[in-house]
Amino acid sequence: MADTDESTLTVEDARERLRGAGLRSTSCRVAVLQHLASVGMPASHAEVSDQLVPSGFDKTTIYRSLIELAEVGIAARLDLGDHVWRFELLREGHKQHVEHPHFVCNSCGKVECLPDLNIEFSQSTAAMKESFGEVHEVLLKGTCAACD
Repeated sequence: MADTDESTLTVEDARERLRGAGLRSTSCRVAVLQHLASVGMPASHAEVSDQLVPSGFDKTTIYRSLIELAEVGIAARLDLGDHVWRFELLREGHKQHVEHPHFVCNSCGKVECLPDLNIEFSQSTAAMKESFGEVHEVLLKGTCAACD
């Protein structure tokens, strides 16, 4: 894929990324991939469907596309504590998990990516693995500025 800002993922770049992961480039998969790139944060099936169903895509096909994108490592499937699966586009070459924490507002449920937040653990990596196993995700909860 060309070096582009992921928020402006072109149709051709989306097709190339799908093919590179071994998926056929269908119009629904391209639309889902472009939507995930444009929102820049984890999105639920309902949120993606709200945007794509008016364009003629079926909710079930959208759901299957999201699952397939997660299975091949193009997107991450996240549960941010509210029992709603959300999907987030992964940067190329970063399969399996996102590399930044997320913030969830306890009042309105808004989800934010925190890519510039660097979290350092006081324990060594070896001690962390011994205590917790592999840490894949950090989730912060609180009240967003709009609800404060």
